[in-house]
Amino acid sequence: MKNRLAIIVPCYNEEEIFSFSSGKLTNLLKDLIKKRKIAKNSFILFVDDGSKDNTWQLIHEENKKNKFVYGLKLAGNVGHQNALLAGITESLDLVDMSISIDADLQDDINVIEEMIDKYTSGIDIVYGVRNDRKSDSFFKRFTAQSFYKFMKLMGVKSVYNHADFRLMSKRAMKDLSEYKERNLFLRGIVPLIGYKTDCVYYARGKRIAGESKYPLKKMIKFAFDGITSFSIKPMTIICMLGIVIIVVSIIAMLYGVLGYFMGRSFDGWSSLFCSIWFLGGVQLLCIGIIGQYVGKTYIEVKERPRYNVEKIIKNKDKDK
Repeated sequence: MKNRLAIIVPCYNEEEIFSFSSGKLTNLLKDLIKKRKIAKNSFILFVDDGSKDNTWQLIHEENKKNKFVYGLKLAGNVGHQNALLAGITESLDLVDMSISIDADLQDDINVIEEMIDKYTSGIDIVYGVRNDRKSDSFFKRFTAQSFYKFMKLMGVKSVYNHADFRLMSKRAMKDLSEYKERNLFLRGIVPLIGYKTDCVYYARGKRIAGESKYPLKKMIKFAFDGITSFSIKPMTIICMLGIVIIVVSIIAMLYGVLGYFMGRSFDGWSSLFCSIWFLGGVQLLCIGIIGQYVGKTYIEVKERPRYNVEKIIKNKDKDK
């Protein structure tokens, strides 16, 4: 039977939740195999992204007693997106499709069967999309919705309320591996692949244990990386802002010259200094944004590897 599935799970310091996730996903695979939805040699690939706790030891121990658990240990922490891509790339030659999901299993694994059904019907990419954000705080909900709207405004093609919970066919995985940029934003890259796509909808649950790996600081950086990796509109905005400031400056200068010839004097040193400080801040901001683009270009042209694999553990009997 075809349809060998790899469930790819990036992990970073997930020792508190590993046993829960491994058990849930193993039971899911057994159920799907029983229903003849997937091949018997399907597996779960846990990708250890340079964890500082006992995550890798737990993966290694589980591999010895659980035939469905594979492990991929990266040589250092390279970030969630690179770890996810490493899992997809390293499993490409073994499977017919893959499903990526975070280790906390806040994404509903019960819709995975629906994803597979859509794949069987000819869909290459199936996005897991949240149908509500009731479990989020007001701040989290507001910032997330603002992020997706801003990305759309910047011209970045993405799926609203979709993170990295998705199914990809083998050919979609292969095409994804051809994208060579180091500044990865998979939510923006995957829609560029093409092929037939569809969505499944679910309510996101609460994290059972451990801590979120995306605090506010990382979320802001992630959003900024996504925008600057896929859109040059910030550069266009800088140009437009420069034009507006020049026009306003000319109008102010003409107003001052006209007042001089009409015998009027103009007070307002404090407002003048405020304007200077404001324009200085705008200039520094614009230089900073341009610097981000230059910096990303610098990183890309060096073509350094996105990750290094330290160790892979599989099930030799299943991979024959």
